[in-house]
Amino acid sequence: MANLPGALDFAKTEEEICAKWAEEETFKKQDSLSIDRGDEEFTFYDGPPFATGLPHYGHILAGTIKDVVTRYACQTGHHVTRRAGWDCHGLPVEYEIDQKLNITHRDQVLEMGVDKYNDTCRGIVTRYTKEWEKTVTRLGRWVDFENDYKTMDPTFMESVWWVFKELFRKDLVYQGYKVMPFSTACGTPLSNFEAGLNYKDVRDPAVVVSFPMKDDEGASFVAWTTTPWTLPSNIALCVHPAMEYVKILDKKAEKRYVLAKSRLAQLFPIMNNKKKWKPKMADDLYAIEATYLGSDLVGKKYQPVFDYFASGEGSEEYFRILSDKYVTDDAGTGIVHQAPAFGEDDYRVCLAHGVIKKGQDLPCPVDSNGLFTADVPEVKGLHVKKADDTLIKLIKESGRLVNKDNLDHSYPFCWRSDTPLIYKAVPSWFIKVEDIRDKIVENNKKTYWVPNAVKEGRFHSWLVDARDWAVSRNRFWGTPIPIWCSEDMEEVICIGSVEELFELSGVRVTDLHKDVVDEITIPSKKNPGTVLRRVDEVFDCWFESGSMPYASKHYPFENKEEFEGGFPADFIAEGLDQTRGWFYTLMVLSTALFDKPAFKNLIVNGLVLAGDGKKMSKRLKNYPDPNVVISKYGADALRMYLINSPVVRAESLKFQESGVLGVVKEVFLPLYNAFRFFVQNMERWESDKGANFVPAMEMVKATENPTDVWISAATQGLIKFVHEEMTAYRLYTVMPALVRFVTQLTNWYVRLNRDRLKGLEGGDGEAETGLQVLYHVLLDVTILMAPFTPFITEYFYQHLRKFQPSYSEAGEGGSSNPVMPGKSDSVHFLTLPAYDESRLNENAVEAMEALQVIVENGRNVREKRKISLRTPVKCVTVIMRNPSAHVVDSINGPLKGYILSELNAWDLVIVPEEKEHEWVTLSLMPNFNILGRKLGRKMKDFKTHVTSLSHADAVACLENGGLEFEGLTISAKDELISKLSFSREGDHWESNSTPEGDVVVAVDCTQDEAILSSGRSRELINVIQQLRKAMGLDLSDKVEVFFEESVGIDTVESSVAMNVNLFEAKFQGAVPLPKKFAPSWSVILRSDTAEIGGSKVEVSICRPAVAGKNGVGEAVGYFLSTLEPSNVANESTMSITVDGKETTLKQGEDYWGSTVEKLRATKGLSWL
Repeated sequence: MANLPGALDFAKTEEEICAKWAEEETFKKQDSLSIDRGDEEFTFYDGPPFATGLPHYGHILAGTIKDVVTRYACQTGHHVTRRAGWDCHGLPVEYEIDQKLNITHRDQVLEMGVDKYNDTCRGIVTRYTKEWEKTVTRLGRWVDFENDYKTMDPTFMESVWWVFKELFRKDLVYQGYKVMPFSTACGTPLSNFEAGLNYKDVRDPAVVVSFPMKDDEGASFVAWTTTPWTLPSNIALCVHPAMEYVKILDKKAEKRYVLAKSRLAQLFPIMNNKKKWKPKMADDLYAIEATYLGSDLVGKKYQPVFDYFASGEGSEEYFRILSDKYVTDDAGTGIVHQAPAFGEDDYRVCLAHGVIKKGQDLPCPVDSNGLFTADVPEVKGLHVKKADDTLIKLIKESGRLVNKDNLDHSYPFCWRSDTPLIYKAVPSWFIKVEDIRDKIVENNKKTYWVPNAVKEGRFHSWLVDARDWAVSRNRFWGTPIPIWCSEDMEEVICIGSVEELFELSGVRVTDLHKDVVDEITIPSKKNPGTVLRRVDEVFDCWFESGSMPYASKHYPFENKEEFEGGFPADFIAEGLDQTRGWFYTLMVLSTALFDKPAFKNLIVNGLVLAGDGKKMSKRLKNYPDPNVVISKYGADALRMYLINSPVVRAESLKFQESGVLGVVKEVFLPLYNAFRFFVQNMERWESDKGANFVPAMEMVKATENPTDVWISAATQGLIKFVHEEMTAYRLYTVMPALVRFVTQLTNWYVRLNRDRLKGLEGGDGEAETGLQVLYHVLLDVTILMAPFTPFITEYFYQHLRKFQPSYSEAGEGGSSNPVMPGKSDSVHFLTLPAYDESRLNENAVEAMEALQVIVENGRNVREKRKISLRTPVKCVTVIMRNPSAHVVDSINGPLKGYILSELNAWDLVIVPEEKEHEWVTLSLMPNFNILGRKLGRKMKDFKTHVTSLSHADAVACLENGGLEFEGLTISAKDELISKLSFSREGDHWESNSTPEGDVVVAVDCTQDEAILSSGRSRELINVIQQLRKAMGLDLSDKVEVFFEESVGIDTVESSVAMNVNLFEAKFQGAVPLPKKFAPSWSVILRSDTAEIGGSKVEVSICRPAVAGKNGVGEAVGYFLSTLEPSNVANESTMSITVDGKETTLKQGEDYWGSTVEKLRATKGLSWL
């Protein structure tokens, strides 16, 4: 393993793992292992996306959430079926084909043939499935694409028929008119959900039109509208029954108008100008001649603006005043014109007043493409929005235009064609949602949502106001509504299966699309000799997606037991926009069919926006390509970035590429470095011991090292927390905990134990113990993180598994049960670790938290005084408010050395409670958020009182649990805020406190020669370490170090002299020496000039060399230069021949194993 790269290319490594998974069919093997074990089924429904476009961040986010939860389920004893699904029908597909074929009218489809049109649609629905598969797989999401389902599959469509037949059988289906959002570009109605997807600010004409009263010659009702194109279809006017109306004389126009008294400003705009308008000005503008209640006007007749429908069927009920409370006086005239073919309220009010009747044709001169018909010849063939100007001109010419203006407002546009919607009455097939609304609301209460606020807020509000659902669409590419009927609709049959259709028609089909089944007729039973034909409409694709739980399994025709055993689903997840889409349709159909919710648990994600907070737009190119981001930083980084953000609790995320890079830098790089550090030191330990490293849990449990105990406890706590939170589907708490733990492991445990793990502190025994602890932590965390970051954990596991004794079984048993670390070929085969309660240790965790607080505040003190960490400080004093006894014992005991080392301090003092007053002052403040309501006006006096308390009084207050103030008891627990402030005198003190004010760390910043020399020594150590690193030396590689200062300067030498022990501990007994003592034959490996203590010093690291006595001859010197110090360590004498004469060299007289040994023996340096 020594070939682990210094910097891992995460993205490239992921691609290699992807290829390995594909080659070894790892996903399939995981599924097989689960089935073989008989794991409990965990049912997951995956909402089918359209494959007519490429996946974006919204899909990636939802896919990641789904993958994390289902991977977690698989690794906690469950089997999860994960099939890909595709939404194939509906408007998105048809609109694209219409654009491609330049189809603008329904008749063009009929001319080319529905079969050809549908074949064209079929040809594009799976266009991007391979791109989807590539992106989803690269993301690390495991989904079965081979056994996918499509909503255009005959089996899927047949189950949709079954669903509808069941609703029809329960009398939950009816046909009627409904005014719906209508796309004239697509020629089809849209759901209210779809209509809300694309609002734009537009400018529309706003006109006030007069309607002369038939019983009061010379007076007219006036109505305001922003849709002049609907006026040819006007058949009534509506007032509010309780609103006050007036008849006025417009003195300038010399005309009489009736309108709401509160809306006179619509005729006289100056009344809206509060600065200019004066009540006395009214006398010049108008005179009120009569006052009425709205109810007084009901039934009065008027003359229509246009008479296109004045003599048709039912017209005797037209052109009269109606009343309804939906009329408001916040705009317009308080009189609303009624065109029931183009307004939901208009239709409802006219129906309620008998102006129109159910089943009766409505005055509707507009076709399905939004063009006027011959009923209004002046604008025949014009689109309604383009007809406004012509109609306004006609109204003006007839003398009926009172005034004209423009209105800027927000208006719905078609989400596919980006054209303005209209509201239009269309004949539709409805599901009686209102009949089962209470059941739906009750079933929603049985579900668990994350976040819960969406369930109880947005979704609940939508459900309690739910209206009957129009499920039919006047289109071609969709599942046909399976109703066959006679022309007069007296005989209606609903078909629920292919077999039933065969039995009634004699025709067996293998395709259920419109072009096939529309050719099939069913003989009439009521009128022999006649036939029933299928109705024209197809299902709204939302009905199909709501039927997905049943249709994807071809229920009830196949998989009956499997479906019923796994219904409702254990889990689903989609975006916030689906509260009115898929979540709603699932709930409606499952309630109608089984009186159950369709799912038990649901995660709702928010929207991923561009970095500027706007919607991501391909046109604006305001977001980075997901595939580019993955190729740069890796899928794991993108996954962690997304699920460690507010978006997993239904809030919005402004996507920042820098955030993905941040995950790499702050999480993956430190984690990889810790992993690599372990491997390097494990291999060093194996080399030194001549033995293999074998994981030993008994060593981990037996260790008494406080950091070992802490990191083990923290790991078990993390495991416990992850299981608790994942059981509750709270991904937004799990990811921050994982990130925090990685920081604890890399920034604290590894750093605090670096020398120990290297074998430089405590010997090989301590090194092995530390390595055992680190190994088990890395293995546990690797397995635990596998559902979240599947790639990096697989990479770690493939290295870590090799140490396990069961690894020897991997050759033949790597893909078999039982699974176990080592033997099993993938981390994703393993069961996630369960926490070991015996290793949970709150005391150790609390003590370590205190250590970190002390160290971090101590570093802040150093920064304030600009004292380098290489320069020691004399003393660190800590004052803690009410610390636990075990925390004090740990800080004063086993953790003390770590704090001294981290802060480079010579001493640490924990101030006892009885001496706190000598160091700090305790002050109290009111908790304004809580006390504000309780104290009211007394707050100011209370603040003055409590902030003036002495240290002793404040301490007494906290010890007593609070204080009394003017008859009120103030609790110290939550109504007061306490804070410690450093109060010791002396410029040599510097302090810092926690934001909560419960810990103060003070440092004695006195700088004497001993302190300064120690700092210079650490600077020299750093230079030496950098030279070793530049040469690529290992810890075990020994060198000699020599330095040379400028003439007359001995700053570095005196510093080394005062800190010999420091160098010996750091460099295995070696001590840097002045260069003048280096043997002439020393070989310099690398040298550099550095500034230490304000002077320039040349530092050289040299190959270890045998040292000779002063004045040694050239021949002897040459001989000594050829010797390896390690080879002469045990030789007391050596013989050589010089000029034919044999000479004996004695160790300790003529030569030494190193220059340090020589100078020590000869006392060549007084300080050595």
